[in-house]
Amino acid sequence: MVPAVHVVVVAYQRRDLLAESLTAIAAQSRSADCIHVVDNASTDGTAEMVRERFPEVTVHVLPTNTGGAGGFAAGIAYAMDAGADLVWLMDDDTVPRPEALAALLRARQEYPGTAPAVVASRVVWTDGRDHPMNNPREKPGVSGTERRAAEAVRCRPVRSASFVSVLVDATAVREVGLPEAEFFLWNDDFEFTTRLLRHRPGLWCPASVVEHRTKAFGSTDADPGPRFYFEVRNKMWTFLHSDGLSRSEKVVYFGSTVRRWGRTFAVSSDRGTLARGLRRGLADGLRRGPRDTRSVMADAGVRLPPLRDPRRRKGPGTARG
Repeated sequence: MVPAVHVVVVAYQRRDLLAESLTAIAAQSRSADCIHVVDNASTDGTAEMVRERFPEVTVHVLPTNTGGAGGFAAGIAYAMDAGADLVWLMDDDTVPRPEALAALLRARQEYPGTAPAVVASRVVWTDGRDHPMNNPREKPGVSGTERRAAEAVRCRPVRSASFVSVLVDATAVREVGLPEAEFFLWNDDFEFTTRLLRHRPGLWCPASVVEHRTKAFGSTDADPGPRFYFEVRNKMWTFLHSDGLSRSEKVVYFGSTVRRWGRTFAVSSDRGTLARGLRRGLADGLRRGPRDTRSVMADAGVRLPPLRDPRRRKGPGTARG
């Protein structure tokens, strides 16, 4: 059976970049079955532009800005409710090259084993260099069998991936639930994909190439300013409340996180802002865990459809999603 592939693009205040992204999606050698744009309450005419220039695209306008986390949670739910077997996720500043989707699907189809829950693209900046912001981490301690299986389809096994062009399996999403909407931004993709990949294979596919058209070339170590609060709070929520990582993995990733925070402070031009974000993030991250995604979205005025199993007309949604 040929899987139904739906694209989800989360957009906020980048109408012109979104137009470039949608143009590139429409030019894929393997067409998607449906394209969803989740507009996070943009005020720059994003929804109107999509309806005028891309009438084949389904636009979902949210009443408030729910961040990337809420936008992707809503988009995945909408796509699966519309019959998606696979969901191709990307930000509105992501421009895929013509073979990007075909390469992801080929790697997934030819993989010699259980179908991967996640297949991520190679992400480059506008000058062709690999974008350090979106390099997926290779799976630590991967078995020889899994490594050989990935190499057989010219890929690498990964433990997590970013939302800048990643193909996710709807069946796996039904099992583990949607992204955590209360993360708002930062680490939502890390937490979500580690959940998907806790007991399933994931691939980084270098044959699938997309451009991430950020304003500057750099990694998450770059000076984040007030957004550092979300990095700290959401990492604490991930380590303390998510079941995406095993206990031993949490120890390893926590050590890596502390080192990265140290590098962030070292290069910052505004350490006072980072220090305030660190204190607030630690306090809020330790005080409680993230609220249920459906409750968060309902408070934002968004009612998400249940994650029904297409094989059962009245199947229930997941408890987590």
